[in-house]
Order: sequence, then structure tokens, then C-alpha cells
Amino acid sequence: MRGIYFLTIQLILISALAYLVYFHKDRVLILKTPPASLSKWYKPENKRQVWLHNMFKLRREMQAIKIYSGQKDSERLEKWLEQFITHYKKIGEMVPEWENKLNMQALSQLETNQKNENYEGITENLELLVAGCENCHNDYRTTVATLYRTPNFKPIKVGASTSFKEHMGELSQQVNQIKIASEDGLPEIALSSWSRLDSGIKSLGKTCSTCHKKDIREYPDATVRSTLDRLKQSLTSGTIKDQGRNLGTLAVLACARCHGTHRFSYENRVNFKQEKSLIDLIRH
Repeated sequence: MRGIYFLTIQLILISALAYLVYFHKDRVLILKTPPASLSKWYKPENKRQVWLHNMFKLRREMQAIKIYSGQKDSERLEKWLEQFITHYKKIGEMVPEWENKLNMQALSQLETNQKNENYEGITENLELLVAGCENCHNDYRTTVATLYRTPNFKPIKVGASTSFKEHMGELSQQVNQIKIASEDGLPEIALSSWSRLDSGIKSLGKTCSTCHKKDIREYPDATVRSTLDRLKQSLTSGTIKDQGRNLGTLAVLACARCHGTHRFSYENRVNFKQEKSLIDLIRH
């Protein structure tokens, strides 16, 4: 009797939770985070992007199997199938938590069909394996790419001790101060803020090499530099309209373009890594 009561209570709780999630579906985004063991196969814990390269190999090998199965080229098919089996099994070896996601039955049948030259069966087995790959990608690819393939700005310092976040906040304040002083007819304050903004952008540019070690990026580049100079000139002798236009152009070139590449992916990375307490979840 107690078992029935316990089961009933569980069903009520599950139903209530499901109702709450559905009721707030417009504010709920469901994403799965990967096992922590996956981090061993990505930089910076590993010198190479081992997991990523294994995925590239599997994609190439599945394409080759499909091609040579269609051509009934048993010799080349055997070569690529052997490589595929090795790299497919590596998924479970590298991340044991995902071993149960592997379709070992389809893999075994694929090998048997290759030996028996059952090309129709090979196609069917390959489709099952591809479907398994796609299911896992749907669950994890976005979060994995965000966690392990986006920049981490937290440890970066600008100058001796200023954090990256603090420095970006200061730059934003200087941009707004220029706009405020421009509209209120305070050219000296606007030019002073321009000088601090100019210096801050140069300091920011020195941090780019932290990530861009081979493909060196110049920041500020010639376009940003000329826009800064035009802004200074307009603050000295231009109209408020000129000042607003040049400041807006600078905000796009020097801020928004980089934010579009780096800021959103980094903030998602932080959110994915941040543990949520029960109170946070209830509040959300």
C-alpha cells in the first residue's frame, strides 16, 4: 500500500514539474552539457584538438564508405572501414560516459556485411550510425563548441592588473561620456574622454596576440585609426551631427564587430560553466 502512495506522489511531482516547464516554455531553453572528461581532449588541457580531429576523421571515413560501397570497390572500402571502426570506438575510449551511446551492433553488422560484400546492408548500417551521430550532435555540439572552442577572456589582463571585463567597461564609459559631453556642449570633457578612449583601445589591441598567435590581428587597424582621428577632428571643429556620425561609426568598427565574434560566445561559455543553485532555478 505504501508503495502505491509513494508512486502516486512521484507521479504528481513529475506531472507538476512537467506542467511548470511547459507553462514557461517561452522562457526555457534545454541544453545538455557534456561530461567533464571531454575537456581532456580539447585545448588548453591538451596540446591538440584530439576530439575534434577524431570527429573530422569519422566524417571523412563515412563519406568514403558510402562512395566505395556504391561503387562496390571492396578493396578501398575495407581500407576506410578499418579506419572508421578504430576512430568510432575511440569515442567510448576517450569519453567513457558516452560509450553507451555507440551503436556497436550496427558497427559489427557493418563489418560483417563488408566481408560478405553485402553492399545494400552496408548502406543500411551506415545510415543507422549516421543517425546516432546526428542525435548526439543535436544534444551536445552547440554546448561543446561553446565550451571548448571559444575564447576565455577571464584570465587576460590589460596592462599590469586591469581585468579584461573592467577594461571593456571603461571603454564603454568613455564612448558614452563623449556622446554626453558632445550633446551638452562640453568639448574639453569630450576631448579628454577621447584621449582615454584612444589609449584604452591601443592597450586592448595588445591583448589580441593572447589568442591570435599565428594569424596576427592588428587592432586598431587603419580603418579604426582613421575613424578615431575623424572623431577627434569633429570634436574640435565639427558639428554635433558630425560628432554623432563619427562616434557611431567608431562604435560599430571598434566595438560591435568584435563583439559579434567574441562577446556572445564567451558569455554563453560562462553561462554553460556556471553552476545553478536550486534557488536560482526556482527564481528563473
